[in-house]
Amino acid sequence: MADRKSRSPTIIDIAAAAGVSKSTAARALSNAPNVAEASRKRVLEIAEAYGYERNHLARSLRSGRTGMIGLVIPDLANPFWAEVARGAQDEAARRGASLLVFSSDWNADREAQHLRALRQARVDGAIINPVADGSDDIHRAGLPMVLIGSSAERFAQLSSVGSNIAQGVAIGLNRLAEFGHLQPALLLGPPNRLARVRFQRVVHDHCVARGIDPATLPVEEGDYTVESGRRAMIRLIGRAEQPVRCVFAANDLMALGAILALRDLGLRCPQDVSVLGFDGIPAGAYAAPGLTTVAKPARAIGTEGMALLTEAIDGTLDHRRVLLDCHFVERGSLARPDHAGLPPEMRNDHAA
Repeated sequence: MADRKSRSPTIIDIAAAAGVSKSTAARALSNAPNVAEASRKRVLEIAEAYGYERNHLARSLRSGRTGMIGLVIPDLANPFWAEVARGAQDEAARRGASLLVFSSDWNADREAQHLRALRQARVDGAIINPVADGSDDIHRAGLPMVLIGSSAERFAQLSSVGSNIAQGVAIGLNRLAEFGHLQPALLLGPPNRLARVRFQRVVHDHCVARGIDPATLPVEEGDYTVESGRRAMIRLIGRAEQPVRCVFAANDLMALGAILALRDLGLRCPQDVSVLGFDGIPAGAYAAPGLTTVAKPARAIGTEGMALLTEAIDGTLDHRRVLLDCHFVERGSLARPDHAGLPPEMRNDHAA
């Protein structure tokens, strides 16, 4: 093996150096049974010393698998989805697979393009948060697939993982009620998103149970970004007939935008207006004040999605919909309302 340093080591080199057959070396490297422990240890030590890397292409041709997993999420720039991706990546690595991550940017055509790319890459399976209603591309994907997020409800025949939105919104509303905020204003996402429908459904039931007309709650909408939350908050303050004392935002980015808007308007959070978020992104802890929020289990969604997909690839997955509970994270953006209210000029002179 005088020329070993000039080329990549092969399994034949490893077997010869370890004093075992090629088949024994291959079984040891793939952690297969029926290999003496001493031989396995010797092969692994030699492989590490030589910098041996297995030929994944040859292995995939034999096994029919590539060890590659696709993940399609709607917004990689959103810290919530980045956490989901991290959970999926860590679990994939633990299982010896690699992750290809795509962002659809809430665009159905881009989502379809990514699915085609994953098929062409011969990935073993895919985890996806679908953005299109009844997308034929989902049904035609021809891949083992697990869905994540609220949108998964539209594809009842596929297994999925998501956060328990109803439970999370109820936690938030109940805590607001404990603070004395019985009729919070709402910052919601676009009307075509299933997550908004589910959010509003819980708000409706909460209000009815307390004898409150849900139609009396002020509502503005954004697109789940900080800037859209800032603009929505300015509109809300500008048009409100009564002082806005509390806002429940459908995600943390819009909640952070609302806090920025209050600062721009010369109002204080939480002394003048309380703000509650929904997601639990790490950035909320560094806001001023820290953002109180209902935290979704983002990383756990990615982890569980990868675990289910592994079962789907192996053909052992029983169809199921997994909902993971949310939890309340209290920081500094909630306070009891000041019954004196805000002077009218602070509400009406800042309309967008």
